[in-house]
Amino acid sequence: MPKPSVTHLLEQLEQSKDRYGRGEASRAEKLLDALTRRRFADAESLIRFHEALLFLRAFPQGPGVVARTERILNDFYQRVADLRTQGADMSPFDVYEVLGIAGTAMEDTLNFDTVRWLARHIPRNVEIVWDGYDEDRALAATWLRFMPLVEEDGDVEANIPWRRWLDAARGRERELEWLVRRFEQLPCSPREKVEIYGSLRLPVRWRIENLALSRTRNRWPARSFYYHHEPLITRKQVSLERELARPAPKETLIKSGRSKSRFLDCAESPVNGQFCCARNDKVGVNQSFPALKKVPLAEGRRVIDKIQEVMLVRYRELYGTTLGDPRSVVRADVDRGTVIYLWGLPPERRLPIRAYLAGFTVKNGVPINYIEAIGLCEWIEIGFNTFYTFRGGETAWIYAQVLRLLNHYMGAECISVYPYQIGDGNEEAIESGAFWFYRKLGFRPGREDLLRLCEREEQQIATKPGYKTPSRTLRQLAKAHAFYELPKAERGAWDRFSTRNIGLRVNRVIAREYSADIVRMRCTTTEKVARALGVSISKWTNLEKQAFENWALVFSLIPDLARWTAREKANVLRIIHAKAAGDEMRYLRLTQRHGRLRGELLRLGS
Repeated sequence: MPKPSVTHLLEQLEQSKDRYGRGEASRAEKLLDALTRRRFADAESLIRFHEALLFLRAFPQGPGVVARTERILNDFYQRVADLRTQGADMSPFDVYEVLGIAGTAMEDTLNFDTVRWLARHIPRNVEIVWDGYDEDRALAATWLRFMPLVEEDGDVEANIPWRRWLDAARGRERELEWLVRRFEQLPCSPREKVEIYGSLRLPVRWRIENLALSRTRNRWPARSFYYHHEPLITRKQVSLERELARPAPKETLIKSGRSKSRFLDCAESPVNGQFCCARNDKVGVNQSFPALKKVPLAEGRRVIDKIQEVMLVRYRELYGTTLGDPRSVVRADVDRGTVIYLWGLPPERRLPIRAYLAGFTVKNGVPINYIEAIGLCEWIEIGFNTFYTFRGGETAWIYAQVLRLLNHYMGAECISVYPYQIGDGNEEAIESGAFWFYRKLGFRPGREDLLRLCEREEQQIATKPGYKTPSRTLRQLAKAHAFYELPKAERGAWDRFSTRNIGLRVNRVIAREYSADIVRMRCTTTEKVARALGVSISKWTNLEKQAFENWALVFSLIPDLARWTAREKANVLRIIHAKAAGDEMRYLRLTQRHGRLRGELLRLGS
């Protein structure tokens, strides 16, 4: 009997991602053993093998599958090198969906914070790409901060040998490390450093080789594994209403080996290192939610480093993953080998008005998605992106657990999804039918005309077997936020709200009353609002003053602020102080308790 081809074996392995039950672990192990012995002749097949390995490592049928996938992935860079030696076309490795494989390299123009992280963590593997770089004016305007007399060339000469200047200034230090240190020493704010560095538009290349940050090896050792012996949970088996109605997680704050718990209406105990509780007959998951833990600082730093790696090798940059505060990291072990991490921003990098969380999910030690949640009062906007490799892996159930955690941690009663997430300017979301993923979980369009269109489409689907919503209709449906409201929420209250609307109001006032002088407006509104609230901020910290100045721009739009009650004013000051304090979730909770402020925000932002 002839040996099965690599293509046939790959097809069988890819099918095993959907096969769980008696004998399936052994079957997957035999396929992995067979493919391990094969030599791949083209990039497409090797990439398919890589993606199947990652999925099975995250959703394994048994310990043998874990051991084999890890062994193959640890040496995978050698397969890439062998393919290159064969003279194969390597361009498929540059396709966006599969970037970051061990043995490849990446190149991009990154922000300062990410470049600094690269220079600190993999200094020998990262370099400036000078070929084709022609931003001479940007270099002339920036390098005078670091190099004496460079103006003699930069201001008047052509064809300036910029690298000679750099070589003279840096000595034996690597180019990028030297440049990063110079920016770190600039006497300006972090935001200004980012702005100045960004003006250079300086491309960098990082060689992934066999580094642990590659997608191939980017995982943590799992404390214990969850082996899938039954089919994975599908979207049809997930009730968001039921999940959000389950008990709140208890919150455990860890400090110096001691713990303090809150939300005590949910309890469970570990048995042999695993959490055991009553199980849901439909989908086999825990009924209660495990402890939400504030992790020690050292672990928080590891988490922030990990998400930097995860995003970097996928060409992803998110404000909260680049600037996450390791002191704020919390984790929840939610069953089925799934751990959710969340964190906030350091006080000096926070948004002026809304509260911010970012996060990611780890499945059996493998990062499988990233999360962003931005909130004000009881409303949050959420971004949730499962990486391409793992989109067949219990996405709806994991999404429900993320929402459940955010509901309790942020106090959210109204959850909205960005239009981009459901397809506005996002063709990949249109092709995948992302709108229906959210709709079938219970979300509704935030515009009445789109809700009617949605209901007409649902009627078509119900009465016409095989009917598929046209792409043009999905693009229409994606033109507004989608909303999910819990029972206590005021339906429709946040449908038209956006902090952008508040910002535009403020800027119209600047143009009309201050001749576009933002400094004068900030000074004037700060003094005016301080008088209205009966407070002096002269002894406040710089961060508290900044928070007050930002909120003063908003409060200046409230004509009767001076007539608010003493209690309402005192609570406003508590909110502003909390914005600059360590825990931004306390700030968010305080905004939820101020009914008059909530009403004004809705008026100004809708």
